[in-house]
Amino acid sequence: MVPLVCLLLFLAMTGHSSATYCLCNDGVGDQALQTTLDYACGNGADCSAIQQNGACYNPNTVKDHCNYAVNSYFQNKGQVTGSCDFAGTASVSANPPTNIPSTCTYPSRHNPDHHSNSCRDSNEFRRWHRYRL
Repeated sequence: MVPLVCLLLFLAMTGHSSATYCLCNDGVGDQALQTTLDYACGNGADCSAIQQNGACYNPNTVKDHCNYAVNSYFQNKGQVTGSCDFAGTASVSANPPTNIPSTCTYPSRHNPDHHSNSCRDSNEFRRWHRYRL
């Protein structure tokens, strides 16, 4: 009995890693998703992976790129409450999207060692990422 209690205590203390992601909501129009995408990439998200030839560029849809951008923003903000809302276009999820390619990694927490300025300029991002709405 004592070994079982010790094992349970150990497991409780070490915890399990529960991933948390931020994803764009279903049923939101492309224009609202594009606005969310532009905001996230211009305000702290690392959007280099969704640029053409990036590891997460495909599937090349507004929704999929929005998912990546809001998740990056959410992780870079330390998963703070309210950093995954975007005026109701996104919400927290326990799972990453199911249709991501094997080359694409969706972080479930902030990596402070990863710094990129490739999407910090929202005007630059809008120029290459404009979709026909």
